[in-house]
Amino acid sequence: MITGPIGITIWLAVQVIGFMDSTVARLLPVRYHPDAYLPVSVPGLGVVIILVVLTLVGFLAANFLGRTLIRIGERIVGRMPVIRSVYSALKQIFETVLAQSSTSFREVVLVEYPRRGIWALGFVTSHTKGEIQGVTEDDVINVFLPTTPNPTSGYLLFVPRRDLATLAMSVEDGIKMVISGGLVTPPDSRTPEQRAKPRIPSRVSMVDLP
Repeated sequence: MITGPIGITIWLAVQVIGFMDSTVARLLPVRYHPDAYLPVSVPGLGVVIILVVLTLVGFLAANFLGRTLIRIGERIVGRMPVIRSVYSALKQIFETVLAQSSTSFREVVLVEYPRRGIWALGFVTSHTKGEIQGVTEDDVINVFLPTTPNPTSGYLLFVPRRDLATLAMSVEDGIKMVISGGLVTPPDSRTPEQRAKPRIPSRVSMVDLP
């Protein structure tokens, strides 16, 4: 219990640093590589180079010249039949998840899935808009239902707001619970007023009806 998490964390860090170093080493000319001049290899060089490159990219994207180059590049990519679809989808996902004003994955909810009486843990991504909201009478919410133990895969559900039970736990605690398969249970963080509210009433399942 003590050495396991520490050892796995160190092992993952070493693997990530080694992968970055080996990737950057193939891109650098041999005469610029420190291993050609030093008797031992220098770990972390790839991480430093990647951080410098990302910093330069951010600096260029913040000024007029960088934004102009980005617009030109997007026009070129937009003329490619298959690449433009992949690029536009990835760009929309990154902008939605990483934008400072985004509220994605900021709310943990319970949703009855796959049938009435069985509850699943989900994450609210956003309010449903566009055609899906237009063809439904209810106020629908986008809910991402992750799978265990891999939370990166799951299902996208469009659930009426009245059918969701909002939880007080944080998103981090919810993800930990999903990954552990319920072994890690976060403490009850509800306020006394929230605990005084009535519980969610049980509903009759369709399979129980005569």
